[in-house]
Order: sequence, then C-alpha cells, then structure tokens
Amino acid sequence: MFVPFLFFTYFSLVSRDNQTRQIQDAVSNVEKHFGELCQIFAGYVRKTARLRDKADLLVNEIYAYAATETPNLKVGLKNFADEFSRLQDYRQAEVDRLEAKVVEPLKSYGTIVKLKRDDLKATLTAKNREAKQLTQLEKTRQRNPSDRHIIVSCISSSYKKY
Repeated sequence: MFVPFLFFTYFSLVSRDNQTRQIQDAVSNVEKHFGELCQIFAGYVRKTARLRDKADLLVNEIYAYAATETPNLKVGLKNFADEFSRLQDYRQAEVDRLEAKVVEPLKSYGTIVKLKRDDLKATLTAKNREAKQLTQLEKTRQRNPSDRHIIVSCISSSYKKY
C-alpha cells in the first residue's frame, strides 16, 4: 500500500530535480548573456553619444568658419551646418530611444535574475528537506515494516509541516 506512494514520490523528486536543473541552467544563461548584451548596448549608446558630441563641435566650428567668409560661402556653410545639426538631433533621438527601450529593460533583468536565484535557492532547500524526510520515512519503514501505525504517523507528520 505504501510502496506506490514512495515510488511516485521518488519519481516526483527526480522530475523536480530535472526541472530545477533546467531552471538553474536557464537563469545562468540569462545572467551571462543578458549582462553581456547590456554592457555592449550601453557601450554602443555611449559611443553614439560621443559621436553626436563631436558632430556638435564640428557644427560650431563650421559656424565659426562661416562667420569669416564671403556672404555666398557664409550662407552655404550655415545651411550645411543647419542640416548637419538636424542630423545630430536624430542621433540624439536614437540615443534616447536606445537608452529607454533597450538598455533600461536589460538592466532590469539583473534584478529579476537575482530574485529568480533566491526563489531557486528556496526551492532547493525545500526539496532537500523533503528528501531527508523521505529517507527518514524509509528508515522507519525498514525498522518497523509491520507497524503501519508508526509509518502512517511519520507520513502524516511530514505533511503537517507544510
């Protein structure tokens, strides 16, 4: 009567071990790759922002040069600087979008991964506790195989703890 229970419980534990191992692998994989992605995207955003800053310096220098030239060249240089400045506005929008829609969500995964690690640790602790209780139950069964009252009380006491 109790053998199927133990048999089922054993396979249930093995199944949970496999699920736990898969979850651990997934969390480690996300932790590794999302961290790398976050760093690379942040570097890309910083380099794009630096390029925008350099272009702003270039626009200012073109304005300064235009101020010293003839009227026709001055108009052409100012028009060029204005268009180049508009391009930098698009680059700024790109930087802002990347920060808001890529880098920030990737950063939040760090917190999520830490929470999942804590959940996984709590699950492993509970699983280990349950395995100890099962071995204790099996020892009780081996010591007193004919005393079903002790075995039933051992099983019910382990379930009362949950």
